[in-house]
Amino acid sequence: MAANRWLRPEVYPLFASVGLAVGICGMQLIRNISTNPEVRVTKEHRSAGILDNHAEGEKYSQHFVRKFVRGKTPQIMPSLNKFFSDPDLD
Repeated sequence: MAANRWLRPEVYPLFASVGLAVGICGMQLIRNISTNPEVRVTKEHRSAGILDNHAEGEKYSQHFVRKFVRGKTPQIMPSLNKFFSDPDLD
C-alpha cells in the first residue's frame, strides 16, 4: 500500500535527481579521501605534520576535467551566442 504511494511514475525524476546528487557527493568524498594530499586517514600519515609536497598538490588540483576544458571557450553554445550578440550579422 505504501509502495504504491511512492512508486508512481511521476516520482521517478525525483528519485533520479536525488540519486544523481548522492552519486556526485559520494564520488567527491571518495576522491577527497583517496587522492587529496591534505587528507590523511592513517595514524602514520597524520603524525607526519605539514608536508611540502607541491607536486602531489598540483596533481590533485589539475585533474583531467580541468585539463580537458583548459583552452576552450567558456561558452555553452558559441555559434548561437555569436548570432545573437554580433551586430555584423544583420
